[in-house]
Amino acid sequence: MTSRLALIFILAIAAAGCDLVNVGYNQGACGSASSTTPTIQLQLLIPSGLAQPVYVTHAGDGSGRLFIVEQAGVIRIFKNGSLLATPFLDIRSRVLSGGEQGLLSVAFHPQYTSNGRFFVNYTATGVGVPYKSVIAEYNVSTTNRDVADLTERVLLEIPDRYSNHNGGLNLFGPDGYLYIGLGDEGGAGDPQNNGQNLGTLFGKVLRIDVNGALPYAIPSDNPFLGTAGARREIWAYGLRNPWRFSFDRCDGRLFLADVGQATWEEVDIIQKGGNYGWNIMEGPACYLSACTPTGLPPIAYYDHALGDCSITGGYVYRGTASPALTGWYLFADFCTGRLWSLRETSPNNWTMTQAAQTGLGISSFGEDQNGEVYIVDYNGGALYRVTAR
Repeated sequence: MTSRLALIFILAIAAAGCDLVNVGYNQGACGSASSTTPTIQLQLLIPSGLAQPVYVTHAGDGSGRLFIVEQAGVIRIFKNGSLLATPFLDIRSRVLSGGEQGLLSVAFHPQYTSNGRFFVNYTATGVGVPYKSVIAEYNVSTTNRDVADLTERVLLEIPDRYSNHNGGLNLFGPDGYLYIGLGDEGGAGDPQNNGQNLGTLFGKVLRIDVNGALPYAIPSDNPFLGTAGARREIWAYGLRNPWRFSFDRCDGRLFLADVGQATWEEVDIIQKGGNYGWNIMEGPACYLSACTPTGLPPIAYYDHALGDCSITGGYVYRGTASPALTGWYLFADFCTGRLWSLRETSPNNWTMTQAAQTGLGISSFGEDQNGEVYIVDYNGGALYRVTAR
């Protein structure tokens, strides 16, 4: 594919049925995307003042608040049109921040309204190795719902020899399980060959049960429970740096954007037990030399010819404020600020179109409880709502 064709293309992928996780999702009532490419508009909500924001989400508690993660180790609240001065959580003393490291995401428990539990993903100084990725649980204060209790319960620590490719997203699925994205540990080309190794958590999407035995339980239908030597937490593998992913809140499909090495960025639909090719494949092509194609193909991809270099995954729009966006999957490139819309024209056939050139450092998309979509600008410290006409 040439760079000129990188803007708009159609991909056909093998018609293999996805093993979907969709408990609680409204299957059969999904609005299809219009054939007319939406004209994206960004509504500025916070013009500045955020310090290197990397994620935005909601708590599912009906409060209308947005929670914005700052890389250094702080979570801020946007409430009633204002950014609160007092942080919701400040764990800068525990977080190792810089480059691709830091406090990278927060996920609120599906029963957060009643139990106050939430889970963060951050990097810290390791023991015996330079670094570690930490998955930890906190609770909201019992006296002030805009402030968290600083008591930490660590669920999982992953020792790490490299500072990059941390993945970093915690996200609850519609099944109530916690999904965790972990990169291939780092180093160019996956030097430890972690992506294809089921004996390590690196280069994977994990799926764990935070409601069972401590520190966590393994869901009984995870795909590799009976595979000798495989980590039981693994849901999918063959990933380089799964920075951002999301569930379509209508049909339950899991869309994941995997950051490429030097040539390709890709969007995948994650299936139970799926292999997404890295480090044999990068995007649609062999990574280093001729190879036997391995793993499930991406549904969309683009190259680096126009300066793009790091994909930021987004959401299938299911809000109500911008009907022109319904059914479109939105994603962007961090390096150029280009924003794309992707729609399924027929089963397993996808059309990708550049919808906007924002000029922003889009580090993450996010949703509110109503399905409206937001972006955070890492470079400008700003928050925007995505709209369309």
